[in-house]
Amino acid sequence: MKRVVWLDLAKGSAILWVVYFHFVTTCFDTPSPMSGHFLSEIAGANGWDSAGATIHTLAKAIWIAVSQVGFHAVGLFIMLSGWSLASTTWRKADKAPIGWGEWYWARFIRLYPMYWVAHLMLLIAPFTWLEPIDGRFLLSLTGLRFIDIQSNFMYGNAAWWYFAMLIQLYALFPLLFIAMRRLGLAPFLVLAFLVGFGVRYLLLAVWQSNGSWTLGGCGLSRLPEFALGMVLGIAHLKNREGVERWILGLPGVVTGLVLYWFASWVYADWGTNSMPMPFGLPAAPPYIYADLYTGLSCFLVVVGLCGWLERSPFMAKWLGLVGAFSYGLYLIHQPFVIWLGLKIRFIPAWEFLLVAAVTLVVLSAVGIFLERRVNALVDRFVAKPKAQA
Repeated sequence: MKRVVWLDLAKGSAILWVVYFHFVTTCFDTPSPMSGHFLSEIAGANGWDSAGATIHTLAKAIWIAVSQVGFHAVGLFIMLSGWSLASTTWRKADKAPIGWGEWYWARFIRLYPMYWVAHLMLLIAPFTWLEPIDGRFLLSLTGLRFIDIQSNFMYGNAAWWYFAMLIQLYALFPLLFIAMRRLGLAPFLVLAFLVGFGVRYLLLAVWQSNGSWTLGGCGLSRLPEFALGMVLGIAHLKNREGVERWILGLPGVVTGLVLYWFASWVYADWGTNSMPMPFGLPAAPPYIYADLYTGLSCFLVVVGLCGWLERSPFMAKWLGLVGAFSYGLYLIHQPFVIWLGLKIRFIPAWEFLLVAAVTLVVLSAVGIFLERRVNALVDRFVAKPKAQA
């Protein structure tokens, strides 16, 4: 299948943003733009006293805001995963029935070998260890990090929680795909929202579970983003020009920024803006909708900007390359940026930005190299059926 350039650019932008977020939050303690009083925290007592002070306050606020919301790119990735998986599988289903056994095998050899290589990278870099290597390492190799979630979900390389969530969504994908084909896009999305938000309500308000379950320990808690990505992917497949006219460029960016302006609402305290529930059930906290809301906001801003970036041959080539191999960078980056970040904490911002730029380039090159080699080895040595998606 011919690659969609702006999709690769979006993946590349998102993974670099995530890496940068882990780096900057290790180096600096800054207020959150989701706090509801972010500007007052940045400005302090004299931040608006003069034109110079105002410019400094606004520049600092933009830098911190962009840096601090990098974790929202996770929601973007979930949407793009649903988008790509649904659109490629739909094309195959239009030509012939999907062999789901072969489909699962194709997903397995795409995900697990590089995941195991990332574990090897962690083993040979003991200077990055924040915890000792113990029996949890073997469990992590399976990807089932939600077992004994408090101890295992963030173990070794905290970014790997995403893998534990991803394999759950992939395991559910055939059921989701069949439901989408039979119900239609809109009914399927409504059903997915009801299930996803219902699970989040139970986890947050009724059972008051460990927050890792909502983050992704329970894959259904991130179903709204994944299902929305699936629906958008099929809508794009059926009407590429119409969808791209709306999400690429200025319309998408402006819509995303407007949504971001109100994003602090979904991070409000549970007693603030909580919705009453019938039958004496606990009130529904606004955070139930946070991951979908911020993921969609991030999606619109990043994809909108990528609509412009794809016009640049340089960006299309190099940032698109990072996006095409974003999986490798995701799997290896966090221990190294945390280790380096702790070494250079609280250096001047301009020095940090120089170090961060070099670090992003080096880690991207390493991630691309490893993923290419692992994929080549898998293709050479693993006897696999002809993939159906």
